[in-house]
Amino acid sequence: MKFNSLRPILWTDQFEETIAFYTEILGFELGEKNEDWGWASVSRDNVELMFAKPNQHTVFIKPNFTGSFYINVQNVDEIWESLKSDVKICYELETFEWRMREFAIYDNNGFILQFGQEI
Repeated sequence: MKFNSLRPILWTDQFEETIAFYTEILGFELGEKNEDWGWASVSRDNVELMFAKPNQHTVFIKPNFTGSFYINVQNVDEIWESLKSDVKICYELETFEWRMREFAIYDNNGFILQFGQEI
């Protein structure tokens, strides 16, 4: 049995704002968008996310996720410099004892996005 990929679907009541955050600030490309379904997908390199408006199938009070999304990158210092003044920072760029150089930000929904590079 083989798993091919993971593509999280993040629920948001800020659908357009979320697409704009990921495309305009983080440099993702909009792949597909379906207004009727309230669904969209974005990607950048090997990272793909989907967004969906809450619907009648689930109870939705606010966006929530008890964790973070960790994105492995090749140029964490460059990414930090390009983002730090345009986003809400969770923690600043730091090198950790487990040989990762990383930082974390919040997206417009409050989801934590970590960016890390092995050193």
